[in-house]
Amino acid sequence: MRQIFLDTETTGLSPATGDRIIEIGCIEMVDRAITGRHLHLYINPQRSSHPDALRIHGLTDEFLSDKPVFSDVVDGLMEFVAGAEILIHNANFDVGFLDEELRRLSRPKFREGVAQITDSLTMAREAYPGKSNSLDALCKRLEVDNRHRTTHGALLDAGLLAEVYLRMTRGQKALVVEAEQVQTASHQEATRDLRAYSPPVVAAGDAELGLHEALIADLSASCKSGAIWGASVAKS
Repeated sequence: MRQIFLDTETTGLSPATGDRIIEIGCIEMVDRAITGRHLHLYINPQRSSHPDALRIHGLTDEFLSDKPVFSDVVDGLMEFVAGAEILIHNANFDVGFLDEELRRLSRPKFREGVAQITDSLTMAREAYPGKSNSLDALCKRLEVDNRHRTTHGALLDAGLLAEVYLRMTRGQKALVVEAEQVQTASHQEATRDLRAYSPPVVAAGDAELGLHEALIADLSASCKSGAIWGASVAKS
């Protein structure tokens, strides 16, 4: 299974009022292993960030001024995520911005270019109801080292999310692996060919034969018809 952990940074909180994406980070994982493939984009939003947003991501207008606009990077982005399950923390926020950027270019919504979108925030709320489930809180709870996260960064946060996801779902994976192992063992047991198996035969010693004869004699004495085992031995 190919999965992409995705995060964005933006100029503010509302794409409906003109806020834009300024950074996208994507980390690829295949069969629960980080592959090393990633996509990291800085984007010129052609507008300034809200002061509150700037304090969070630290990406200044000057830094972003020479970066490509979204229309220049959209093909590379959609090619990278094509056909994968996309995992996003608070997916409605990021997908809302992606959809608005795509709408400006008269392109289909983001969901139409991927296999599915999974919200890790929803997963966390189901796993830890009533607790804080921010990315920082999950890192602390699941012992993911995020000491280097002094400001938000899309690629950094996507990487942290991948680690959080692996730890949050490791129990499920263990159960799947255990079930597969039990099923495989049962199948092997059911189909094992015993025709060539020859169990060893151990002959009784003199002491054991004596005890057996004494037991048969006791049975014969207590049974009117005698012990059938004694009769069989006599006939043989």
